[in-house]
Amino acid sequence: MTDSNKPSTLFWIIGIAALVWNGLGVMSYIGQAYMTDEVKAILPEAERALYNNVPAWVTAAFAIAVFGGLIASVFLLMRKKLARTMFLLSLIAIIVQMSYNLFKSKVVEVYGSGSIIMPVMVIIIGVFLLMYSKKTIAKGWLS
Repeated sequence: MTDSNKPSTLFWIIGIAALVWNGLGVMSYIGQAYMTDEVKAILPEAERALYNNVPAWVTAAFAIAVFGGLIASVFLLMRKKLARTMFLLSLIAIIVQMSYNLFKSKVVEVYGSGSIIMPVMVIIIGVFLLMYSKKTIAKGWLS
């Protein structure tokens, strides 16, 4: 007989993948937020302008998105319902940040139309993780 409250192997795979994904997001945030002037000077002029013109509220949304997602992933692996709330907070911040990246910044002009792939992928993964956390709560895997 199996315990119905015992998560599947897929749960652990998704949880670990979410942790790695959000950990990479945190590394990306730190790399961008603390980029030195020397590093920026190496970038082509158009890329440097993108980094220099990011509003503080977008940087804040980026931080909330990635740190919220990382914390949510830890809660998911700890089997805590708070994971859903943190994934929701992360998704809201993702949408705020990516709205700027897709519609207000000149990222497509600088990097081309392929530059929309990552923001869309981030939104899709954020939605998936929120929906997955809701599903795990419904299955009784989180308390």
